[in-house]
Amino acid sequence: MTGPATPPPPTFWQRRVMAPLRAQLTQGVTPERLALTIGVGTACSLLPFLGFTSLLNLGVGLALRLNQPILQTLNQALGPLQLALILGYVRVGEWLWQAPPMPISPATIIASFREDPGAFLTRFGWTGVHAASAWVLSVPLIVAAIYFPLRPVLRRFGARGTSRP
Repeated sequence: MTGPATPPPPTFWQRRVMAPLRAQLTQGVTPERLALTIGVGTACSLLPFLGFTSLLNLGVGLALRLNQPILQTLNQALGPLQLALILGYVRVGEWLWQAPPMPISPATIIASFREDPGAFLTRFGWTGVHAASAWVLSVPLIVAAIYFPLRPVLRRFGARGTSRP
């Protein structure tokens, strides 16, 4: 005679992503607010300047009263994507400003900054403006692309989670 089958242990995804989201929804956070937090946190985490995304998430999160742990977790998780998008933001910004492409390599950037930070800002300052311009234009698109599809998913997810014993 065999007893009831024991459920398999929860996966990493279930423990680290699904359970915290479900906990937020059962503690009174609305699906809309959670979707906004994820959308805004994603957009802020893709700012094309290294080292500033944590502060940006903190400031925007405080101003909009968003969940800081979710914002900072997204920020850390999206670090590789942020790095991958920096050059794309630079190139789109150059196209927007009709500027000639700036040759960019990590070695050149690091060496230039170490030699003379003032000259670095002179040389790469407009590149930063180009990247920031492209990022600012992408923010509403990123937030909308995440917020609107995620709301109904989180509504169903939250409803399913509250009906469980």
